[in-house]
Amino acid sequence: MSLTSRTQTTLAYAVLVTLAVLVLFPFYWMTITSFKSEDQMRSLLSMFWPRPIVIENYGQLLSKTDFVAWYGNSATVAICSTLLATAVGTIGAYALARLRFLGRGFLASATLITYLVPPSILFIPLYAQMRNLGLANSLAGLIAAYPSFTVPFVTWLLMGYFESIPEELEEAAMIDGATRFGAFARVVLPLAAPGVLAAALYAFTQAWNEFLYALVFITDGRLRTLPVGLASFITGDVYGWGYLMAGAVLTTLPVIAAYIYLQKYMVEGLTAGGVKG
Repeated sequence: MSLTSRTQTTLAYAVLVTLAVLVLFPFYWMTITSFKSEDQMRSLLSMFWPRPIVIENYGQLLSKTDFVAWYGNSATVAICSTLLATAVGTIGAYALARLRFLGRGFLASATLITYLVPPSILFIPLYAQMRNLGLANSLAGLIAAYPSFTVPFVTWLLMGYFESIPEELEEAAMIDGATRFGAFARVVLPLAAPGVLAAALYAFTQAWNEFLYALVFITDGRLRTLPVGLASFITGDVYGWGYLMAGAVLTTLPVIAAYIYLQKYMVEGLTAGGVKG
């Protein structure tokens, strides 16, 4: 290996290590802080590692707060809204990518524009609609509201994915007797599985971390989702760092697990199968 190649390799590894430290350090700091007592948090001796490790923050979080109920609320809302957004967005993306009808281009542009509208503008009319429908202060209201920002993204992302799949595959299936929906379900959807998984994972992450709608639509303390529940540990300028860090660690675990678990299937889907010419 020449000196130039060695220098380039060393520089590349240095950049990667630096980026890894920048990305992982906040999670490391959050994790070690969750295992510190109040005295250790104020001590320089235990700055980078708790001595000793204490788990009282987790015990008090689970026993003295409604964290478990918040966890269940977030899981219910995120899973249901993700399934709804993925189903609607997948069918809508296929229609916009494959079907030819009047206003198709306008609807495609409107989908992207809708995704770009900030939720801070939409939450007032959405809340009014939820109240009129009797869904205010309920998890069903959040499940109905979250697709307002997840469906446009799923649709916009999958439109490009469906357009990359050759139409000849569907035409061959329909020649063999399949209906349009049959060709979509049996031919196109399996090929688009990696894109659908990626869109669903993004929708789940958005729903899991959403704060504004959950704050405005929910007034019952036990119906809060995790972001709003964790924010309740902040009173004025007093921060319950032990509760906050322990709750933040437990909150990030499902997202990390989902990314790690689904990454394998996404890669497999990208490389599985081929079309013989």
